[in-house]
Amino acid sequence: MTSSLQPIFTEIDRLKDERELRSQIVPKVSEHFDTTRAGIFFFDKLSTLDPNLQKILKVALSIESNPVARYLIEHHAPVHEGLVTSPKTWKMICPRPDHWHVMVGPIVSCGKLVGAVGCTRDRSMPAFDTQNLTDLSGICLHLSIWATTARTTAPVFQIDKLTPRELQIVELVALGRTNAEIGQELWITENSVKQALKRMFRKLEVSSRAEMVAQLVNRSLIVTALP
Repeated sequence: MTSSLQPIFTEIDRLKDERELRSQIVPKVSEHFDTTRAGIFFFDKLSTLDPNLQKILKVALSIESNPVARYLIEHHAPVHEGLVTSPKTWKMICPRPDHWHVMVGPIVSCGKLVGAVGCTRDRSMPAFDTQNLTDLSGICLHLSIWATTARTTAPVFQIDKLTPRELQIVELVALGRTNAEIGQELWITENSVKQALKRMFRKLEVSSRAEMVAQLVNRSLIVTALP
């Protein structure tokens, strides 16, 4: 008999950001499904991950070579390798011993696949079954609702993390100014601008100038800076 998912649902409702999502929910997901590995990934944040992990995920998310990823992307539904391929074929696709069995589920926001929950088991462990898929479906539904809410409201709160000088830099970035031009306008060095942008990316949880501006402009947080 499987354990209740209610504690996981309750914890998801308490989450404040994606950092808490990984630190608090991933261990609970791993324990519930008795996995070798478990993870939660958002596709627009893959560039911020460890380079080795990026390489693994690039292969894992390839719809050309991975039928599990293809099913996830086409159906937006949980899937394990046994539903889409044979054990012999899966071994050739993914020979890693700790990925002998794989199960993934979708995180969907505004009708788009924005992330995934992944679980793996090694060869000595049983394959994922229908009950596992049902449980993962429930978890993914809650995560999708959380992601939609968090991604709609988070930037409003995150903007409060910026200093007045950082807000000036955001406005100049939105106007298309280069780092050198921003430095000249604000009477600071170009290197100071670069370091400030790095801090701002961390605060706003973005990985590029374009992503930072897009998030804030879309929510009318820097409209006064636009020509």
